[in-house]
Amino acid sequence: MAGTITAIRVQKKNPKRANLYLDDKFALGLSINTVQDWGLRRGMTLSDADLEALRRDERKQRAYTDALRLLNYRPRSVAEVRRRLRKRDYEEEQIEAVLSRLQEVGLLDDRAFARLWVENRRLNSPRGRRGLAAELRKKGVSSQVINEVLDETEGEWDEAAQALELARGRARALAGLERRVFFRRLQGFLARRGFASDIVFQVVRQVWEESNNT
Repeated sequence: MAGTITAIRVQKKNPKRANLYLDDKFALGLSINTVQDWGLRRGMTLSDADLEALRRDERKQRAYTDALRLLNYRPRSVAEVRRRLRKRDYEEEQIEAVLSRLQEVGLLDDRAFARLWVENRRLNSPRGRRGLAAELRKKGVSSQVINEVLDETEGEWDEAAQALELARGRARALAGLERRVFFRRLQGFLARRGFASDIVFQVVRQVWEESNNT
């Protein structure tokens, strides 16, 4: 459908998009960004190859907009954004271009994401190093980045102290249980949150003694 641009009209319902007309016939809808990037104007002639390239660029722009929407909701890892865009059937070339663009402008950064994840967990839902590493692996963060971030932040929090605080809170729900059952349940509770086994045993024994010496 090659032809000459006779009109570019901003859509009434979405001022961020425009309708492109070739030879007075509607050709396709485009984002304003695509119109500006291409320098489209009345009188410009577009070939079939131009139109196909416009459609690819438009698809890429939509993928970028979708990715921004995901990141506005909450921070995400590179792998998370890639998975979400794949589910929306974008082509791999478009996805990788979007990811590169987001990384270049600093909106997508696995190291920053991992640090934020660790900080949020520390403040709101403590986990041990093993638990944090497992969660970040599920988010698609590389083992190298995970280990580096956990090493960097290790001095910012005390795993044993956090385990003890959690255990004391949980112990109230276990009051009255015999020692064997108390230990099994509290150990399982802390282990599921990724605390090291030596910390778990030490903390559970301390909390048991506190609970039975009051």
